[in-house]
Amino acid sequence: MDYNDTIIALATPSGVGSIAVIRISGKEAISICNRFFNSVSGKDLIRQKTHTIHLGHILENDRTLDEVLVSIFKNPNSYTGENVVEISCHGSIYIQQEILQLFLRNGCRMATPGEFTLRAFLNGKLDLSQAEAVADLISSDSAASHQIAMQQMRGGFSSEIAKLREELLNFASLIELELDFAEEDVEFADRTQFRELIDRIIFVLKRLIDSFAVGNVIKNGIPVAIVGEPNVGKSTLLNALLNEDRAIVSEIAGTTRDTVEDEISIGGIGFRFIDTAGIRETNDVVESIGIKKTFEKIDQSHVAIYLFDSSKGIVNLKQVKQEIEKIRNRYPQKPLIIIANKIDILTDLQLDNLQKEIPDVLLLSAKKRVGIERLTDLLLNLINTGALRNNETIVTNTRHYDALLKAFEETQKVKNGLEIGLSGDLLAIDVRQALYHFGEITGQVSNDELLGNIFANFCIGK
Repeated sequence: MDYNDTIIALATPSGVGSIAVIRISGKEAISICNRFFNSVSGKDLIRQKTHTIHLGHILENDRTLDEVLVSIFKNPNSYTGENVVEISCHGSIYIQQEILQLFLRNGCRMATPGEFTLRAFLNGKLDLSQAEAVADLISSDSAASHQIAMQQMRGGFSSEIAKLREELLNFASLIELELDFAEEDVEFADRTQFRELIDRIIFVLKRLIDSFAVGNVIKNGIPVAIVGEPNVGKSTLLNALLNEDRAIVSEIAGTTRDTVEDEISIGGIGFRFIDTAGIRETNDVVESIGIKKTFEKIDQSHVAIYLFDSSKGIVNLKQVKQEIEKIRNRYPQKPLIIIANKIDILTDLQLDNLQKEIPDVLLLSAKKRVGIERLTDLLLNLINTGALRNNETIVTNTRHYDALLKAFEETQKVKNGLEIGLSGDLLAIDVRQALYHFGEITGQVSNDELLGNIFANFCIGK
């Protein structure tokens, strides 16, 4: 693809709105726009300063398409590093298409998904991890995911990786220099300092790799499965958490035949609640499929909530404790919150007995919304958000995670080589590989296929 031509796309969502923004980027962006723009004050766009806005009309021959505002950004002081024009027109779909088609007929081509950001990367305005953060920022739907994307877009992650890579590169250069003087048997790279650097790199890499466990669930929403026997109030609890009637509530057992999902933000963290079919023995084929899906959803969840009906008495508690034990045995590493629902109809004595039987139970009434706040606090406490609060770098991108794992593996090889006194030429091989994987993250090492895969996920116009 030719990245020296002039591209155009709608930068605002398609459809009718009060205004729409059409973005043009490329060497000829300003001159092409100038041919069809008639300023109300007679200005020539080519002679105007960068970062200025001009009122006028878009004309095709003698026909006025719309009254618009044209913003000019001259290279290199623009998002893409090229000349950029943004046309703010009225939000009519007809007007949008008329302006787009006019410029497509006169020197512009339609931008591909993410091509504006791709050009920003190719022109050195962003590195690759910052470019990927743009897409994350657009799709962020909670305070936490927004915070992580903003930090990455500002270069927090990039600068940390770049610093490690630069230090490693300096030592790599000294080792390579030693190879040129192999016959003299000299060491330019101080092995003690090199070990200290490798230990520091391993420490940072391990922290970044470990952060992915938190970052991935924050980015995609933390899945929480609500499980239990039929008719214990799972759907009522989901509705109480969501503040809307999202799930069907009925006195008939087995009403929920499939999983119902919805997402809310608690304390800035996105939680994806999954209301599952009740777990019980049944001959109903459809309900059996739903119960099978329940266990699949528990597998996929980060947290499980086991809900039971506290009004059924002490005899039912024996069965409840058995079910809890089954879930804990099947998922020993998964956080499990045990909730006794319908406490609003229990006496104080019954509540005391309940807590004696199941000490870690959370008392709640989904119908009366009693205990909902305690549940949301407990959910937040189960998620390690310390790194988020301290504004530390958190990895959310699977591609970055994979590259970090490979860099960690190669750095471990370097460490092992230093410990056994490996020769400089063999050390250099592992150091080069580690540098390669560091470069993959920021785009210092890239190829067309990689760039194609990354920017294909962007929206057109960004």
